[in-house]
Formats: sequence, structure tokens, C-alpha cells
Amino acid sequence: MARFRRRTCIILLLFILFICSIMMALKTLRPDRAGFGDPFGLGLLPELQQRTVHLDNKHNSLNRVQGDTVTRVGSLHSIAVNTMKASMPPVNKLEEELSSPNYNFHIFYYTWFGNPQFDGKYIHWNHPLLPHWDPKIANNYPKGRHNPPEDIGANFYPELGSYSSKDPSVIEAHMKQMRSASTGVIVLSWYPPGMADENGEPTDDLVPVILDYAHKYNLKVTFHIEPYKDRDDRSMYHNVKYIIDKYGGHPAFYRHKTSTGRFLPLFYVYDSYVTIPEIWANLLTVSGSQTIRNTPYDALFIALLVEERHKHDIHRSGFDGMYTYFATNGFSYGSSHHNWASLKAFCDSNNLMFIPSVGPGYIDTSIRPWNNHNTRNRVNGKYYETAFSAALLVRPEIISITSFNEWHEGTQIEKAVPKRTGQVVYLDYKPHKPNVYLELTQKWSEKYRKEQEQWLM
Repeated sequence: MARFRRRTCIILLLFILFICSIMMALKTLRPDRAGFGDPFGLGLLPELQQRTVHLDNKHNSLNRVQGDTVTRVGSLHSIAVNTMKASMPPVNKLEEELSSPNYNFHIFYYTWFGNPQFDGKYIHWNHPLLPHWDPKIANNYPKGRHNPPEDIGANFYPELGSYSSKDPSVIEAHMKQMRSASTGVIVLSWYPPGMADENGEPTDDLVPVILDYAHKYNLKVTFHIEPYKDRDDRSMYHNVKYIIDKYGGHPAFYRHKTSTGRFLPLFYVYDSYVTIPEIWANLLTVSGSQTIRNTPYDALFIALLVEERHKHDIHRSGFDGMYTYFATNGFSYGSSHHNWASLKAFCDSNNLMFIPSVGPGYIDTSIRPWNNHNTRNRVNGKYYETAFSAALLVRPEIISITSFNEWHEGTQIEKAVPKRTGQVVYLDYKPHKPNVYLELTQKWSEKYRKEQEQWLM
């Protein structure tokens, strides 16, 4: 009987030791950073992890705007904080971990957005539905304008919401995104002081802020001169002088090194074909009556090419190069990838720069509901990569990207998120993350660098 009790005790002791060893083993498998109540295995679910990081980023943005220092102790915030501690680099390493800027990658950027918090009303997010020029067709489509923040003039929805371009936290987020994409030059949509597009308000007073934030992220800024009222040789001379006098001394102001070793400002001129070549020649040729050549305001002027015949007009006008802007392969002669080789050859033979414009896709049916035939599906990034591949084939000195945030035309690479309202289901970047087009841009920026080294050998 005593022997049986002893055996029973030994078995019980061994069983207890076995249970204890299992518990210790399970404890060692639990992540050290996990606090009480943290869901085990959170890092194995990328979508959930991304969502918690996004929630914490939104909270941090709100703190920056409102100065909120209150500590939130809800369980969801606890999850987000613990996840962020594991994934966020120290502040002093942030600059080191951003991709290096590529000053041959230029990206079109728009500062025409506004909201009640910063502007007293919504601007551009409430874009009107534009009627078709044929009244018979126009009658078949809805009229009116969008009603933010749930209903905006875009087919995608920004991660930052219906933001204001004046919001410092938004500007900083944009600079960080553009830098993470390894772009180097911001092509800033620009109207002269007191002027704006028909749906916007003047934004020239925002330029110094853009320059300061760009400099913080080691980015450069050039100007995309829009077709303002009465744009001609005289007003262009005045406005180029204004830009260079006011902003040319800023360290973020972009100057391009020419083949002769000069460093000159570079201006993109949108809808340049609207003005006849003779007027442009007054400004852009050495013998012109309003010539800007060989003056302190000389620069590189890049014209928009839409139709094939425009290449001859651009040459006669005295422009220094051409760009294609539209992110719609097949929409125009200039935006069609298969024409880029012949355009590059023409430019090479006439000492002009050829700057192809690549984009992730195109959809503007939120503001032009009748324009569905010009939609270009993103195909989960394949359309964008095809455009980059076509651009690299012609070995351009510069590649332009349409766009960072032209939300109305669905060409943005800025972060977008899924959103559904009672009336609208917005497009998104799924199955990829909100930053997928920033990552693709960075990938092709590195590829461009490597290929360019071979071109120059």
C-alpha cells in the first residue's frame, strides 16, 4: 500500500512538472512587447496591423492640428501604440530611412484643395459635374456638384480625408510621401497672384510654405504654369521674373544643369499650344521683342505636346523641350506610349528635351460622368509599370509623373483608402496597401538610376 502511494505521488509530481514546463514554453512564445489584453498574433495579420497603424497615425495627425495632449487609454489605442512601438523608427533615423530623392523624377502637385477648418468652406472637393459640350448628350447625365466630406469630386478617397492644402500636417505628410517614393522635384501647379482656376482660389501665398517643407525633406520645387487669363509673351515675362525674384533664392527652388554646365530654372507650361508660336517666339527666341534669353530670368521652358503637329510649333516657338502630361495611353498622340520613341528622336535632332509623363491610371467620371471611354484601369499597378517601362525605353533625361494628387482625374499616387457611403462606393488600391503606388514609384526610380548609369557609360 505504501509503495502504491509513493508511486502515485511520483506520478503526480511528474505531471505537475510537465504542466509547468508547458506553461513556461507557451510564455516564451508570447511576444515580449505584448501587454495585457493584446491579441496574440496581431503581426501575422497584415491587414489588421495596417489598420491599427493607420488609426494611430490619424490620432497623431489630430494631435498636431489641435494640440491635444490627452492620453487615451482605450484598448484599441493600446493595440495601436504597441504595434507602432515595434514598427516605427526613432525620429532621428527617419531621414536616414527615407529613399534618396531622384531629381530626374518630377511629380505634378496641386494645392487647390480646401475645407471649412482651414479655408472656411470646401474648395475643389465640391467640384461641379461638368456638362458635355453637346446638349443632347449632356441631358443624359446628372448635374450639380459634390457635397463633401462624404461625397467628393473624385473616384478614389484620400487617406487624409477631404483635406486642406493649407494644413501644415497635410503638407508635411505629402512631402514625406513624395520623398518615400524617391521623387525629387515637385512640379507645383501655379497661377499668378490673385488668380486661380474657375473652381479654386488663389494659392500663390502658399508657395513659401511649400518651399520650406520641401527643403526639410530635401526636395526641390519647380512651377507648372497654368493657362491663366491673358497669358502671352508680356505677362509670361512678368510672371517668370516674379517667380525668380521672389522664390529663386530659396534653397528648394529647382535649377536644372544643362549640357553646357549652366544651372537654369525649369518651367512647365500647361496648354502652351493655345498660344500661337509667333507670340511664344517673342519671349523664347534670342531675337524676340520680349526675349527672356540671356537675361537674369532665362530658364528652360517645357511645352505641352498633345498632337503630333505640336512638335513643330514647339520648335518654332523657342521652347527648350516638351512633356506629355496625360496619364491616358492612347488618348492623344503625345500620351500614347508607342509614339515616344519618334518624339524622343525629333527632340534629339532639334536639341530639345523630351519628358514623357507616366501615370497610374485615369478616371474622371466623378466630374465628367460622360467620359467613361477615357478611363484607364490601374490593373493593380500594372498600367503604371507599363508606362514606366515605355518611358525608360527612350532613355529620357527626366520622367514626369501625373500625378501626386490630381484626385479629380484619378491619376493620384497619394495614399487612398476604401470608403463606402450611402450613395457612393469609392475605388481603392486593394488588394494592395494604400502606399502601393509610392512603393512602385520608388522601385522604378531605383531602376531608372541603374539604367541611366549604363546609358552614360
